Amino acid sequence: MAQRIRNMTQGSPLRLIITFALPLMAGNVFQQLYTVVDTAVVGQVVGVGALASLGAADWLNWMVLGIIQGLTQGFSILMAQNFGAEDHRGLSRSIGTSVTLCVISAAVLLLGSQLAAEPVLRLLNTPADIMDGALLYLRIVFGGIPVIMAYNLLASILRALGDSKTPLYAMIVAALINVVLDLLFVMGFHWGIAGAAAATVIAQFFSSVYCFRNVRRITIIRLEKGDLKPTRELTGILMKLASPIALQNAIISVGGMVVQAVINRYGMLFIAGFTATNKLYGILEIAATSYGYAVTSYVGQNLGGGLVGRIKQGMRAATLVALGTSAVIAGAMLLFGNFFLRLFISGTPEEIDTSMQIAYHYLAIMSVCLPILYMLHIYRSALMGLGDTVVPMLSGFAEMAVRIAVALFLPMLMGQEGIFFAEVGAWTAAAILLVAAYFVRIHRLPAGKRE
Repeated sequence: MAQRIRNMTQGSPLRLIITFALPLMAGNVFQQLYTVVDTAVVGQVVGVGALASLGAADWLNWMVLGIIQGLTQGFSILMAQNFGAEDHRGLSRSIGTSVTLCVISAAVLLLGSQLAAEPVLRLLNTPADIMDGALLYLRIVFGGIPVIMAYNLLASILRALGDSKTPLYAMIVAALINVVLDLLFVMGFHWGIAGAAAATVIAQFFSSVYCFRNVRRITIIRLEKGDLKPTRELTGILMKLASPIALQNAIISVGGMVVQAVINRYGMLFIAGFTATNKLYGILEIAATSYGYAVTSYVGQNLGGGLVGRIKQGMRAATLVALGTSAVIAGAMLLFGNFFLRLFISGTPEEIDTSMQIAYHYLAIMSVCLPILYMLHIYRSALMGLGDTVVPMLSGFAEMAVRIAVALFLPMLMGQEGIFFAEVGAWTAAAILLVAAYFVRIHRLPAGKRE
């Protein structure tokens, strides 16, 4: 099989970013497919209570996943810079040390998440009628942490080297397996929430195996025995890059859990409607995360090559295409959102009507403000590509502070309507900080060596 790695220091920045992002977007479509199928099958087959259980587990699950993604994405920054500088020995050392750090991190997260799951759910005022379902789902998903860590590390290695197609194919494999297993476990075997969680973990296992086979074929990666033994210097560099991103995601999750605690006060139907919209959140930001990965790899490689002018050119192109894409997705959600939301919600006519009104209202608010989220992703990713993971971490603090402040105080003025603005407020605070920090940092860089 031909290697799919790509040097992003040459060629049209716009074309490189779009062609890199498109396979990631397609991969995210398939990832969202199995998220939607999970939720739709549980909501329609098991009922609105089970849907609310998934919603109650969402933010704690996202926190663990966010830490994993933060670590692996941070490690990949140095890989991209090594690749852009054509330092293949340094690349192999970075990968070897990252593998060891990921093994250690997975073990710590596996133990910590299992111990914390029940106390955190109780702390969030999870209603008694959905507590058991939420806890069961988390127990099974957290049991798959080593698999999730493996997939994210392998996918990050591939993206750092300009390969966005292999993660796409891996996600297609995972989506198809997950859909089949969802139907088998939930509809066929009647395993309910446990079946949906097990299907997700098994699907991730197959996607990680697929990525591993492709990473092994990359000839410039030549791991030696000593590469797996972390040195203090390299470990320090990698953790300096990765820790702020992981912490940023954890901080964002804390804000989300406070919002969830407020939502839990409004009862099962409100939780179900809110959860239905949150399951479309991935579709709203589907292109944003893809452009973000493209920008991180593009900026990282060009920084390694000393091409500051190309970084600026690429960011102008990424900003325009991201704003255009967000407008298209927002319009589609406003027009067809009700159709998608109905896939998740079942129950009596009164329950469906109440949950649907809550879900669509929340979806409309997020859709109108979607360009803010896309700018957040583009400029956060650019800063990470420049090796700055501290400001993105601070943006996570800004998100958490505003999300909590809005969730706690705006409902006092507007009733439950106020909770719908917590997410948008968090995006806005983070985006302002990130955009300002990018322009300050880029203007401080010296002129490139090959411009």
